[in-house]
Amino acid sequence: MKQYNVGVIGATGMVGQRFISLLKDHPWFKVTCLAASARSAGKKYSEAVGERWAFDWPIPDYAKDMVIVDASDIDAVASQVDFCFCAVDMKKDEIRALEENYAKHEIPVVSNNSACRGLEDVPMVVPEINAAHLEVIDTQRKRLGSKYGFIAVKPNCSIQSYAPVLTAWRK
Repeated sequence: MKQYNVGVIGATGMVGQRFISLLKDHPWFKVTCLAASARSAGKKYSEAVGERWAFDWPIPDYAKDMVIVDASDIDAVASQVDFCFCAVDMKKDEIRALEENYAKHEIPVVSNNSACRGLEDVPMVVPEINAAHLEVIDTQRKRLGSKYGFIAVKPNCSIQSYAPVLTAWRK
């Protein structure tokens, strides 16, 4: 099975930390790039997070010594990944601009942010329910002028928790 090289944008925040924990030993994804704000760039992940590690378990070994890349340096991130998970903590217009810039640089983005939710050509996917919504990516690519890059968003925590159960009841 092919393993994809992935990046976590917003790696030092709590959601980024969660991504890093969930991706530890994942059979499909190998984390090859951690990106965050300019103030964290150039530091080892363990140094950048420091006492702000949000969980009872330690930082996964694979991430401790990874050097943080500035999330705004899209070329540096793009050179290391097949796609990115995004969990930045910024203003919505800044998040949308950043994620669209990644997509325009041919990097697919799976976003945890709400900035692009509700855009007609950005799929909000719960695979068990609406995988066909991914078809709107072709329209998004035309708008952004990309061939491979795109943005897909996940729903908020509540929806992703109860929607699959409610959908099963409906069936």
